[in-house]
Amino acid sequence: MTQHLRADLLLVATTLIAAAGWMFSKEALAGFSPLFFIALRFAGAGVVLAFFCIKPLQSLTKIQLIAAIKIGLLFGSAMVFWILGLKHAQHLGVGAFLTSLGVVMVPLLNFILGGEKPSHFAFLSLPFVVSGLAVLSLDSEFYFGLGELCFLLSAFFLAFMFIFNSRAAISIGALPLTSVQLMVAGLVTGLVSAFFEEWSFQYSPAIWGWFFASLFLATSLRFLMQTYAQGLAPPSHTAIIMTLEPVWTALLASFWFSETMSFSQLLGCTLVFVAVLVNRAPALRLWLRAKRPHL
Repeated sequence: MTQHLRADLLLVATTLIAAAGWMFSKEALAGFSPLFFIALRFAGAGVVLAFFCIKPLQSLTKIQLIAAIKIGLLFGSAMVFWILGLKHAQHLGVGAFLTSLGVVMVPLLNFILGGEKPSHFAFLSLPFVVSGLAVLSLDSEFYFGLGELCFLLSAFFLAFMFIFNSRAAISIGALPLTSVQLMVAGLVTGLVSAFFEEWSFQYSPAIWGWFFASLFLATSLRFLMQTYAQGLAPPSHTAIIMTLEPVWTALLASFWFSETMSFSQLLGCTLVFVAVLVNRAPALRLWLRAKRPHL
């Protein structure tokens, strides 16, 4: 199995776990304050991973540690703007679309920041992924205000976080890198939460159950897998695959909450799938040639 194929499979699995994380988070937020939930979830996940990489953490150079902390600051800032977007947005579908644009920006931003030039297949996939995310998230109403601006800022921070995380994952082990960035993101969101929210630990066992599912599966495991996969392939290769997350989320939510998907949602999911196939067309062509029987 090539590194790029391994990255593809891991990222698809990551998007599936991330989609399940939306369900876990929605259930947990029936009790938790939003920022406090994210702070406790990220910081706790970072500490959990730290127990498995104490020596690698101690072996990090000053440059490596600073790089991991910067990624955590970007991630934490993205989450703060995302929460502010949720608070002020007039239309959550617009917010979901704007936030999803973060990974769409990655190939071009990575090139501007001195990374590799995206392949023409990556550019060809962009119209499909943007239109797919739009159909999946938007309806006839598009309003842009303070909340939507916060979602767009969150998307930019997520895009930069994705790029620098991919670069750092080449030279830093996935476990210590993920551990540091999650703890820093938890610290950033925790500081903001301390100013705007009241903290409480008096929740029902069911709420705590959803919280720990979010911590161990949707955070520790999900971001560890994502960081490891990002170290196997360039950002322009991996970013488009991450757009599968809202697709799995929509499909899983329709099952979880016994909802019926609309035609526009199904069309949006299909367009995103097409975008991923277009982006990975060269690899698919090689795979089909390998599977073709020799005559």
